[in-house]
Amino acid sequence: MALHESVLLEQAVEALQIKPSGIYIDGTFGRGGHSAYILQLLGEQGRLIAIDRDPSAVAYGRERFADDARFQIFHSSFSALEQLVESLGLTGKIDGILLDLGVSSPQLDDGERGFSFIRNGPLDMRMDPGSGISAKDWLATEKEEKIADVIYQFGEERFSRRIAKAIVEYRQTGVLETTWDLASLIEKTVSRREKKKHPATRSFQAIRIYVNNELAEVEQVLKASIPCLASEGRLSVISFHSLEDRLVKRFIRDFSKGKPVPREIPIFEEYVGPLKAIGKAIKPTELEITHNARARSAVLRVAEKR
Repeated sequence: MALHESVLLEQAVEALQIKPSGIYIDGTFGRGGHSAYILQLLGEQGRLIAIDRDPSAVAYGRERFADDARFQIFHSSFSALEQLVESLGLTGKIDGILLDLGVSSPQLDDGERGFSFIRNGPLDMRMDPGSGISAKDWLATEKEEKIADVIYQFGEERFSRRIAKAIVEYRQTGVLETTWDLASLIEKTVSRREKKKHPATRSFQAIRIYVNNELAEVEQVLKASIPCLASEGRLSVISFHSLEDRLVKRFIRDFSKGKPVPREIPIFEEYVGPLKAIGKAIKPTELEITHNARARSAVLRVAEKR
């Protein structure tokens, strides 16, 4: 089992202001780092509900916390949060929700999952290997323009058109079967490199985000958190790239201020949204980044339901 170090562990959990008898949700269980810390802070009457779309993470969670009656884990995408909470009869009763939007170390380090070009393996990239289309099958059938758009939009890759063209040309004689096949093709295609960054980094990120519908999933779970949370319940979200962080930042801002009112309508009472931002964005310390390089791009944002 690959080791996974939870980024911003103490800050993200402590931002929830754990009540011993509270009900909490870890929407991205991974390998249970945040869950384990939450359980340490909960009393006997407390409850922790974990979610993960990766079946291997769910199996690990059930084994790791098998003897803890306070813990439940569900194999589900966190975009189904509202339905899950409703099915448990807990709408409006959740004291805190934690979301760690990064890919876990075991997913990155397992070559068979196809998330990383560091280790060779099947070009898959699905969080849940049992559903959706793999990166290999998508790249083998998608139009060049769409591939370019995805790589540009989700990877912010300026050579997206060149990379998409190379992928489509490659399809005429072969199939991109492995992560190294794709990484090697991109490396040959992109002449200019960013300092300390592999030429395939942005493209791999973009394809992974698209295959897993990650940004739409994030938008959905953020909106779902509002009806799930109790009054004064906390939302603690860790993002790992600018696209995710932008969504989180905008969500907290928009639902803190409320909807804008047209100028011609008289306002007798100032309207505020259902959330309020708690503090400023939190980033890892230099010490944490030195200890865990994967923490370097992390950003934590916290909100509270009014």
